[in-house]
Amino acid sequence: MTESPLTQEIPLTPQKRWRAYWVCVAVAALTILDLSKVNVALPSIEEAFGSSSTELQLIVSGYVLTFGLTLVPAGRVGDQRSRRNLFVIGLTLFTLTSLACALAPNSAVLLVARLLQGVAAGIQMPQVLGLIQQLFQGPERGKAFGLFGATIGIATAFGPTLGGLAIAIGGPEDGWRGIFWMNVPLSIVAIAAALWLLPETRTKSSRPLSLDPVGVLLFGVTVVALMWPFLFTTGSPADNPARWWLLVVFVLGVTGFIAWERHYAASGSHPLVPLSLFSVSSFRNGTVLASVYFAAMPSSFLLTTLYLQHGLGLAPVFAGMVSIGFALMSAVSSWVGGNLVNRLGRPLVVWGLAILMAGMGLLVLAALVTPPAVTPWAMAAAMVVGGFGSGLVISPNQTLTLTDIPVKQGGLAGSVGQLGQRIGTAVGTAVTLSLFYSTIYRENGSENGAGLGVYTDAYGIGMLAVAIFVAVALAVGIADLGARRRQRRSLA
Repeated sequence: MTESPLTQEIPLTPQKRWRAYWVCVAVAALTILDLSKVNVALPSIEEAFGSSSTELQLIVSGYVLTFGLTLVPAGRVGDQRSRRNLFVIGLTLFTLTSLACALAPNSAVLLVARLLQGVAAGIQMPQVLGLIQQLFQGPERGKAFGLFGATIGIATAFGPTLGGLAIAIGGPEDGWRGIFWMNVPLSIVAIAAALWLLPETRTKSSRPLSLDPVGVLLFGVTVVALMWPFLFTTGSPADNPARWWLLVVFVLGVTGFIAWERHYAASGSHPLVPLSLFSVSSFRNGTVLASVYFAAMPSSFLLTTLYLQHGLGLAPVFAGMVSIGFALMSAVSSWVGGNLVNRLGRPLVVWGLAILMAGMGLLVLAALVTPPAVTPWAMAAAMVVGGFGSGLVISPNQTLTLTDIPVKQGGLAGSVGQLGQRIGTAVGTAVTLSLFYSTIYRENGSENGAGLGVYTDAYGIGMLAVAIFVAVALAVGIADLGARRRQRRSLA
């Protein structure tokens, strides 16, 4: 039986493989940027349209929600057919929706365009991960994921800076439009590069595309029920507590989804998510670790930006610049980690998490003990430490998570991992923001007129949750390391 093109490494010269790789990574960075750079634009959008707090929340969280909903089905289609074609389709939709966001005449149009932009991101991201796994094998794959992690780390950390810079250039009312305008020419260039440089990966098959429609429906209900209450948690007394009842729907949904997927697989069909993926310990543990990590890191950036802007009065562009050291150091250590992961394995991730924990502690210490004029500089130094640890986590963990997954399931496995990261981001942001704002309301009575001391207390309590998330990720890493050592001893 001839092996499907999606089950083997693409036969390209090294130069062509790396050219295709950089197209994929550039688009992934563009996608991740829109998770963070829009946060700093919310005050400008509110001023331009008079948007309600719910509309502003949806502009940010709606992108995360539709991104997460689309990931797994899109990864499945890409694995069965053409990752290249789906990549171009997602990128084209991303370009059009970015243009719609930039031209939006009111908040309703902006919200709809933003939701569709999340769908576009969810279509293209699984193809990136599937193509990287298909393009590279062995030690070269570790290097590829190392550079991928470095790029994503830079995109995540530079997002607030780019957003603040666009507002500074365009003005407080229309500067937010520049955040979306910048996507348009970059995406057009990326589409041309993708059509020119990405290899064809179409699977020639007479079998119809299998999408498991019942599984897709149950999956959608489960994801929405889990993410919705967290996405609408702000810490304000106005938050509706009834939203937490959706977690009951989540429990019922995930139970029904697992039962259906088992039944569907037993009938000889191909389920939406092969549950056998989670029997692979490296994939299971790596996915959990990444999910908890992403509950911590975007939240820490958001809390730090809020503290610097509201507590210390820094302009958005300067508040965003504090994370530049994190981005640069994360890029360096991601590259180093990608080269070392095949030799050192999981201990590299454990050490990275320990260093990251130290960096988070230094951030809080800077807020507590340094004079306000020095605090941004002290936080920038702490970010350098955290960035070094972070780079040893993201790319090595990505390599270890997918190392035992067959290439033909690379896109689907990668999209499941990305879904875990998006859920982690939603949960982490909700928990930390809830603690941050509830502390302000408790100590000050309202958000307006709070002093630096109140913001410092709120920042410290929010960062405590971040530390707990990092500690959980560290515990998962240590547990996985212990399991691997016991397995080696039993085989010896």
